[in-house]
Amino acid sequence: MSEILTMQDIVKTYSLDAEELVVLKNINLKIKEGEFVSILGPSGSGKSTLMNIIGCLDVPTSGKYILANNDVEDLDEKELARIRNREIGFVFQSFQLLQRLNALENVELPMIYAGVSPEQRRKRAASILERVGLAEKMYNYPNQLSGGQQQRVAIARSVVTEPTILLADEPTGALDQKTGQQIMHLFTELNAEGRTIVMITHDATIANYSHRIVNILDGHLSEGAGKEC
Repeated sequence: MSEILTMQDIVKTYSLDAEELVVLKNINLKIKEGEFVSILGPSGSGKSTLMNIIGCLDVPTSGKYILANNDVEDLDEKELARIRNREIGFVFQSFQLLQRLNALENVELPMIYAGVSPEQRRKRAASILERVGLAEKMYNYPNQLSGGQQQRVAIARSVVTEPTILLADEPTGALDQKTGQQIMHLFTELNAEGRTIVMITHDATIANYSHRIVNILDGHLSEGAGKEC
């Protein structure tokens, strides 16, 4: 399998009260196509900062980040926006669905920015909602859906453009244990179909659904061992 994400000596610093705060310290990470990797760490470990850099929502202070053969350092804001839309599918703890749009319309959103025709958008959105078990809920609005159903809509939205990486930030954090397990089984199924998944979590039980665990603590990475469930 080819590498689709490579980080070399990534450092991220912030200025705080005239002092330099080093959040990420010489991060080295490689992820291959088709992997399911969890980045596991407690609050304050640097995992959110790392997620933002992986998702091209932020840029490192120093080091090299290659995503899908793109050197992120060389990209301007317009190109970074294109990368976020084409290469990365985001899944957030809070779902981030638009309340005024139904499930089908929420899933269509990334395709609007990608320039997909209305007919094709609707067809693909309906197909992926059926894939995640929401064929009968596609015209429901977020407030008419359970938390688990809303997260399924968010997952459908994240994969509908066939991104290079599915980036999930605490995807079960707002769900009860049973619903969280259902969402993780869906991630496992998507990975089995060949999708590359990078998941950020503080929960070791959730991390164990992945093939590989990368621990982060005080801005440093260390390899762990995942297992299939």
